[in-house]
This record gives sequence, C-alpha cells and structure tokens, in this order.
Amino acid sequence: MSAKTDPFSHHPELRDEIADPLQSFMRTFTTADLAAKAKELGLPMDWWYSDEERETLRTQALAGWRGDDLWVFAYGSLMWDPAFRFAEVRRAHVGDHARRFILKDIYGARGTFDAPGLMAALDTGAGCDGLLFRIARENVEEETEVLWRREQVGPAYVATFVDALVENQTVTALTFVADHDAEIIDANLTRAEQIHYLATGAGFWGSSLDYLRNIEKQFTALGIHDEDVATLLRETHAYALSH
Repeated sequence: MSAKTDPFSHHPELRDEIADPLQSFMRTFTTADLAAKAKELGLPMDWWYSDEERETLRTQALAGWRGDDLWVFAYGSLMWDPAFRFAEVRRAHVGDHARRFILKDIYGARGTFDAPGLMAALDTGAGCDGLLFRIARENVEEETEVLWRREQVGPAYVATFVDALVENQTVTALTFVADHDAEIIDANLTRAEQIHYLATGAGFWGSSLDYLRNIEKQFTALGIHDEDVATLLRETHAYALSH
C-alpha cells in the first residue's frame, strides 16, 4: 500500500483540503514561541513540557518503531493541518476507540481559562473514522520531532500504536489518545458544557467552532457521515445563533 509520487493519489478530493505542511505555522512553532505568545496575551505560563521532557516522550513512544515507514492516525486538526511531511494519505477506521470532545482548552489555543474551548481526544469507544498519513522512513526522525511539538505541547495525550483498517487491510499506526490524568481532559463534561465551549471558545489558533466545522468539512469531502459530529455541529450552531 503506497503512493510513491502523489500523496493524494488515493484521495484527490483532499488535495485542497489539507494544508501544505511546509507552510503550517505549527511546523516551526516552538516552546519559546509559545512562551512569548502566552506572555503577550496574559495566558498561563509554564504548563507545557520542556524540550527535554518532550524528546524523552518521543524516544519512549518510538522505541518499538521498526524502522519502516510510519503511519499516523489523525482524528482532529491533524486531518487538515498535519504540519509534518507525508508521502501518502488514506481514509481509515480505528476500532475500540472513539472521537470524544473532552479536551477542555484553557491555555489559549482555542479557548482560555475564563472562556474555555473544546477539542477532541481519542478515547475508548465503538470506532473512529479519520485519516492515515504515511511518513517515509527516511523522514521519520525529522517529522516526528515536528509532530511531537504539535501534539505533545503539554499533558493531554498519550502516544499509542493502534490497529487501523484501510480498505480491509490492517496497518499499525501511531496516534494520540486521551490522558485521563491530564488536567485538560475532562470526561465528565455535560452536553450543555460541550456545546457552550464549542460555541464560545477561541484563541490564537482559531475558534473551537471552526475546529468542529473543519472535522465535518473533511468528512464531507470523504463522503463520511459521522452522526456524532453532525449532531454536535447542528446543536452548537443553534446555540451560537440563540446567544
């Protein structure tokens, strides 16, 4: 399963729906940039991993990597702005997991402490549709450094290898699942709280509502109907219009 010349050969409909990794601000965004942004905006400081801590987590997670091309499963913003270079993208399904809107953003990306935002985390569940990105083995070291700076800013996720199904073929893929010990993972949010945070949360990376819209947009391009995402988006739009 490969696409040696065109990453979008299997999904040409995504060609204009996924940002050029080399143009993504997340590709070069560092903890020093984050510190400067937090200070500028009066946001909480020093909640993130140090570069050394993050590199230790990356080394530990990739200890079982066998030196082949690396597949990465995306279920949230990685689906439209991965920031890492990829050789192939495929629609995929991961069983025994679900996309759950339980990441309460209070640190400025899509919400603040006073007006929290909301994003998704991968958790246990009945199944999750998303995208698989293949990183060529010669680029894994460089591109996972980018990936870790993007996804492992601070405690929220645990890097995990899962089985992903692509057209009846199973591949092992790296993904990021909810860390229930992290402060910003809140599995007890009510539906009303989720809708309020999605409708009102915003930060330097955009709004929580745009985050949800972008998930639905990628699914529309792929011909996927995700009832949970569609219903949540309808309810959030209705809430936003009434407030």
